[in-house]
Order: sequence, then C-alpha cells, then structure tokens
Amino acid sequence: MSDKMSQSEIDNLLNALSSGEVGVEDIEEDEQKKKVKKYDFRRPDKFAKEQLRTLEIVHENLGRLMGNFLSAYLRTTVEIAVMSTESMIYSEFNNSISNPAIICVIDFSPLEGHILLEMGSQLSFAMIDKVLGGSGKNPLPTDIRAITEIEEVLIRGIVDQISFHMREAWSNIIELMPNLDKIETNSQFAQLFSPSESIALITYNVKIGESEGLINIAIPHIVIEPILPNLSSRYWFVSSSKKAKEYEFVDSLKSSLNESSLEIKTVIGRAELSVSELLSLGLGDVIVLGTDVSSPLEVFVADELKYYGIPGVNKKSLAVKITEVLDDETEGFVQTDLLDYEKMSVEDDIDESYYEDYQSEADMEEYHSDEGAIDEYLEDVGGE
Repeated sequence: MSDKMSQSEIDNLLNALSSGEVGVEDIEEDEQKKKVKKYDFRRPDKFAKEQLRTLEIVHENLGRLMGNFLSAYLRTTVEIAVMSTESMIYSEFNNSISNPAIICVIDFSPLEGHILLEMGSQLSFAMIDKVLGGSGKNPLPTDIRAITEIEEVLIRGIVDQISFHMREAWSNIIELMPNLDKIETNSQFAQLFSPSESIALITYNVKIGESEGLINIAIPHIVIEPILPNLSSRYWFVSSSKKAKEYEFVDSLKSSLNESSLEIKTVIGRAELSVSELLSLGLGDVIVLGTDVSSPLEVFVADELKYYGIPGVNKKSLAVKITEVLDDETEGFVQTDLLDYEKMSVEDDIDESYYEDYQSEADMEEYHSDEGAIDEYLEDVGGE
C-alpha cells in the first residue's frame, strides 16, 4: 500500500475534518496504535532478523550447490530456490509434517546436536524415479506409503551429498562436518528437541522436470547458539573477503612454484674404485659400471629418484625418455618426454651396441640412435 495519498483522498480527509466526522485526536490515536507490536513471551523469538538473513544467504548458496549436484545426478533440469526463512517453535513444524514422511536426521558436527531435513513425498518419489531411469512424471504411488529399504538407500545417497555440500555453504561461518545419522518416516519418532524449542526453518521450492515439491531444513537454536555471533552480514562478508585473499595467495604461490627451476640429472651407472686404482687411471682406461645394458637409467629431480628412463638422441642432443614414474605426485615436474643429458657419469669407452640395444626396445618416431653424435659427445667428455 502506498504511503502517498491521492488528491481525492486528501479532499475527503479535509472535508471530514471540517465537518467534524474525524478529529485530530483520532488520527494521532491511530498512529500510536500502529507502533504497538504484540509479543508472545511463551514463544520468544530467539533469532534476530540479521541472523535469519545470514542463514538465508547461507542456504541460498547451499541451494545453488544442491541444484548443480541434482541436475548432474538426475540428468535433468533442477531448479531450487529459497521460499522463506522464518523462526518458529519445533512443535509447529513437527505438527505440519504429514505421515508417512521422509525426515533426515543430520549430525551437525562439530556443533552438538542434530538438524532435520524433510522432503515432500512427491519430490522424493520423483528423485527415486529419475535415479532408477524413469521420467519422473506422476511419481506418487496410488496408495500413499512409506519408502522401501531400497528407496531409502537411494534417498540416503542423495542426502549424503547434500550434507557434503553443507560444508562449503557454511565455510564462511564454521568448518562443519555434517553427516546423515538416520532417516525417519514418522514425525512422531523425530522428537529430538523440546516442543517449545525455537528453530530456524528454511524452506526450498524444488522443481524436477514437471514435478515440484518442498525441502525443509530445521535448525534448532540450541544447536547453533555457540556461533550466533558469527551469523551477521558483516562477519559473512569479512570472512568471504578473507577467504578470497587466501585463494589469491595460494594461486600466486602455485604460479611461483611452477616457474621454479629444478636440476634434473640421469645416472648411467656407478663404480667403486680404490684410491690406488683412481690414482693410476689414465687416458684410454675403461671403468666398468655396475649397470646392465638392458636396465633403465635412474633420473633424479633435486637429488631425489623420481623416474626411470632409456637413453637416446633427440635433435643431435643426447636425451633420455621417461619410461616409469615412481611417484604420482611428481608428475607435474616433467613437461616433455625427452630430457637433455646436462649431467651424467660416462665411462671413457662405451660400446656403441649399448645404445643400439635401447633403440631396438624403444621403436618410436624421432627417437633414434645417432652413433656419430654419441661418439662425438663421448670424445668431448673424455677430453674434458
């Protein structure tokens, strides 16, 4: 209703005042009556308006996450919107549930206590029908009945995922670890709180194809009382900004790490020599390594053994081809299949068949044995 009066209303009011039908005292009396608000002390409102608004923001985010999950899981368009967020006593909510019902009791760890998630029968059977390959149209059975054990397993799987998405939706307020405790089909068996306990009731309107129903989430005041100071718009936006900065820092750190340089080296083999043998070494002497010609070479990243590979030549340069990754976590270190031999131990005189054997095993394009390049490289190393 508009606060502004039309010209005809103003004329009528002036005429009434001039004729004495309405007095100035009557108008002031009406204004005073409007300022009076009824309050029932037997049903105190324990949730402030700002706290209810913050809960609505949290569950709008949860609704978006549930919509994305259900759309992918049910392979159909799912629309979820918050219809209302209000405070009431638990007995009112419990009495409004028609049996048989689907009432999911969710442990709200680390907070002490449980919350309730209640689904409408039409919505629940529509989900079950879609999961089992049906169209989701007219899912209700002719006789209203409780769900079977198989149907309960399917509903449990869906609610488990909803509980998982609650973690992200509440992440700006508290780090939750919610999990489904049990499913009740009779509201009388879900008497987890005092009938006079104040609850915040969030109601979703859910559309799955041509089916439509409600999802109610009941959060008792006693459960979230320890975090009520955090249920403010200011805390919500400050926490969101802080989290955004943390993500920016993590992305910056990852970018810096990706650009870092690491030393990669391949060891052809190892040998143990006595001091006298080492002092007697001369040009043309051969050091026998303890590596078989058919064995893969060890590839080290920052002095840590990460890969095995085979030697070869790539574009006139000695290279090694990775054949085995020792640890999945190190896959990001390697950007190409071929790594240059920047550091490796080489014996003074190596049989050329060593490389030819590997060439026969790794029959791949652009990976060939260039004997001339190998001999030239070995002569340079030997000369140094």
